[in-house]
Amino acid sequence: MLPQATLDEARDLLALLQSRGLTLATAESCTGGLIAAALTAIAGSSAVVTHGFVTYSNEAKRDVLGIPWGVIEGHGAVSDSVARRMAEGALARSGADLAVSCTGIAGPGGATPGKPVGLVHMAAAMRGETRAIRRVFPGDRTAVRAATVAEVFALVRGLLNPR
Repeated sequence: MLPQATLDEARDLLALLQSRGLTLATAESCTGGLIAAALTAIAGSSAVVTHGFVTYSNEAKRDVLGIPWGVIEGHGAVSDSVARRMAEGALARSGADLAVSCTGIAGPGGATPGKPVGLVHMAAAMRGETRAIRRVFPGDRTAVRAATVAEVFALVRGLLNPR
């Protein structure tokens, strides 16, 4: 069960996207589908959400989203480059107007030098523009994944409402 605050944020984001006539696809790694789950928990989400790609493995990122193996090997799966390519791949493969992605280390293991537990790279892509952010979230696996969902929603709002 998702927290009510997350469902409220999902409802607000869906309303914003629908008011602009936009569709959305997700490409998720460390959240394992939580972004899509939060959005599709809202009745009527099918008017906005077109696809939800869970590409947990490097092979899935390559095979499903078309990320070149050299990008994954060169930058690591948890990187700005891979997050951007995940969003752009989801955009291209779904035909949606906007796509979001996340790749990170939710923990408790998986950390490497320079890539701590809680590190998440996220991106949002629309035709001609991709924005990416890097965050290191505190807390356990559940907290990191929940914070990622909220931050992805904020990233989309920022892309749609530039200051």
